[in-house]
Amino acid sequence: MTTKVWAHRGASGYAPENTLTAFDLAQKQDADGVELDVQLTKDGKVVVIHDETIDRVTSGSGFVKDYTLEELKQFDCNNKFTSEDNIKVPTLDEVFELLSPTGLTVNVELKTGVFQYAGIEKKTLEIVKKWKMEEKVIYSSFYHPSILKMIELDQDAKVGFLYSDGFIDVPEYAQGHGVMALHPPIWRVTDSDFIKACKEKGIALHVWYVDEEKYMQFLVANQIEAIITNFPDVGRKVVNSDR
Repeated sequence: MTTKVWAHRGASGYAPENTLTAFDLAQKQDADGVELDVQLTKDGKVVVIHDETIDRVTSGSGFVKDYTLEELKQFDCNNKFTSEDNIKVPTLDEVFELLSPTGLTVNVELKTGVFQYAGIEKKTLEIVKKWKMEEKVIYSSFYHPSILKMIELDQDAKVGFLYSDGFIDVPEYAQGHGVMALHPPIWRVTDSDFIKACKEKGIALHVWYVDEEKYMQFLVANQIEAIITNFPDVGRKVVNSDR
């Protein structure tokens, strides 16, 4: 099995995160997939942005949920990489328009841990089906009820539990909920017993975010399913060097 390389919020080590620029660069850097985050605007549109507020990544301030899509599009995304300006927060539709012809996997993280956006699971699923991306999309969330909702809406949906600290017997927990993928941080995956337990149960591991080559090499050596990294070009180099 060849470990896949997924670009974390696009090629965010080189371009503004979660923007069309970052996703396009991920494709050009030969990533196998991208990871992105979705939230809802005031008027119920699915947009791609990580934080619940827009302060860090745009010229604006306040919560995503308090702006309509038209209002949100008035702000520019901060760009510390190039002189390119007029970069906007994209909708999920815009991202799929860019990526659907590429064949890349898209890991859609539902950002429902702080605000449980009403209907976001259904809206996201409808957009995925509209673009015929069902076979290329995997849904994840730190808020696990959103993942169970996805399964309820579509029993064929590919899903994974995101988590960080404080969980015990995670493979058993996932399997018990019918979830056959885990999205842990790299510091949770250095335990060989954990990797063994996941492999025995057939649980895929998609590990975030892995930017150091030594950790990429570790994951490749252990045949982990996917590396989620801000530097997809580095991930591609490490994976290719193992072949």
